[in-house]
Formats: sequence, structure tokens, C-alpha cells
Amino acid sequence: MSIPQPSVRQPSRRALMALALALPALAATATAPARAAERPGPAATVREGQLGEVARGGALTYPSVTSCLTVTVRLRQGGLVGAHASLFQVPGELRSDAILPALRKAVGGRAVTAVEVRGAVGAWHPGYFTKAIEAYGDGEAVPVPQGPDYDGLAAAVARQLCLPRALVSVQDVPDGDQVVR
Repeated sequence: MSIPQPSVRQPSRRALMALALALPALAATATAPARAAERPGPAATVREGQLGEVARGGALTYPSVTSCLTVTVRLRQGGLVGAHASLFQVPGELRSDAILPALRKAVGGRAVTAVEVRGAVGAWHPGYFTKAIEAYGDGEAVPVPQGPDYDGLAAAVARQLCLPRALVSVQDVPDGDQVVR
């Protein structure tokens, strides 16, 4: 009497190729949390809807700030963590109502000495940090700024970052690149 042997099917060449192509993506996904723990470099470019961080003595560059606001957090240890808030969402990047929660998470429990908000102050309503322009439906009235609201923006940023209002300054700056050291 012979004992039946289970059949073992060899993977096809196509399946092996698919696995070979997927492995680098899987490895990158598995190591993504480790990248967040890496030490920040001396310079970072922070584009619309993105965050960046630099170590003590480093510089954050926010390119083409026209209708945007930048929010730079100065850490007690000397580094900077920044966000480039876009009035209108850039595809694939953070909306204005998601940028400050992401910045708060990036800062974590580290001590903060100051928060600098710079950019097109007159184009921003403080409510855009809690409900992005894109979040309004048909027939809903989108709030329109009635002029620069320095205090309202500072209060909104402080509230979203869970920091004292006194740490937040707001400055209207001309269009162009911003470099914060």
C-alpha cells in the first residue's frame, strides 16, 4: 500500500517576479517608523502640505510662499520643526485642517520655546486650520477673511498645538521663499 504524498506546486515564474518586485516596497514600509526616529539633518525643504525638521543650527526652507502660511516650532534643544500650510490642498499632501495635528505629533513631548507663523496672513481665516476650504460642501458658506487676523491665527495655532498663546507670533511676509534658522 502506498501512502499518498501531498502535491507541492512550485510557484510560477510570474509569481516569483511579482514577489521580487514587491519585496523592496514591503521592506520600505516595514522600515518607515525607523526613518521617523533618524536624526534630522542640517537643512530641509518643506513644500506645501508637508512637514520638515532640522537639528540645532539647521535651516528650514519653505519655497514659494504666496498664499500659504508657514508654522515653525522652535525646540528648547535647538532644533526646528516646521509645516507649510497651503490655502488649497496640494494633491497627495496634507490639507490645512490636518497640518497642525501632524505638526503637533512631530513635535511630540519635546519642550517648545516659540512658534512662528509667517506668510499671507490676510488670505487666511483661523477656521481653515479646523476645516479646510475643500471640506465645505455645496451650499456651505466658506469663511472669508475680512483682513489680517493676527490674534485669531495665533490663537488657532496655539490651540491646535496645545501650547500657550504667548509662545505664538504671527508675521505677514512678502511672497517668496522663506528660510528659517
